[in-house]
Amino acid sequence: MILPTKYLNTDRSLLNLGAEVMMLLGREKPVSKLWEEFQKTRQGKAMVTYEWFVLTLDLLFCLGHVEYKSGKIVRRVP
Repeated sequence: MILPTKYLNTDRSLLNLGAEVMMLLGREKPVSKLWEEFQKTRQGKAMVTYEWFVLTLDLLFCLGHVEYKSGKIVRRVP
């Protein structure tokens, strides 16, 4: 689920999706705006549900790459 396997395509692995989300986080954004932008960048690729998107955000939060401040997702600076 986090890494691609023979049953899970690379386009749907949480690690790959996390990289795509991080590219969209140039500045802080509400989750709804981030979801809209994420869907636009995914056109032509494997479909990702909102639940899978939230799991991606959870992974990024657990790894310490993003924070949730004042209702917005913020890229965490090391």
